[in-house]
Amino acid sequence: MNGYKPRKRPKILQGTTYRTKTGCGNLYTTVTKDEEGLFEIFSHLGKTGQCGSAQIEAICRCVSSGLRAGVDPQVYVKQLENIRCPSPGWDEGVQVLSCGDAIAKVLELEILGIKEKNEHNSNK
Repeated sequence: MNGYKPRKRPKILQGTTYRTKTGCGNLYTTVTKDEEGLFEIFSHLGKTGQCGSAQIEAICRCVSSGLRAGVDPQVYVKQLENIRCPSPGWDEGVQVLSCGDAIAKVLELEILGIKEKNEHNSNK
């Protein structure tokens, strides 16, 4: 594990949970943050026991490992956005192409929220 030095996980982290409608059902995604930024991500489908749930867990573990090691979250957005599955869905007028695409959309919302907060603080 050369060069991999993840931030230690504190006992308590604050997070935001999003519900996204996908072709596989509702996807619930929680993003946690620490003082350095996005820290980890967890997702699960409203339906359990499917192969998709295992794939979503795998995506989130990989993304979380990278976030804790300092990888720019935009890297994951670019890799996951627009991945298509056979059952796309619609969430509040936005087409969601897959669960991976849904996770990318949540990460993008979090990135935009951090940028807006930083811009607001710099204008003070």
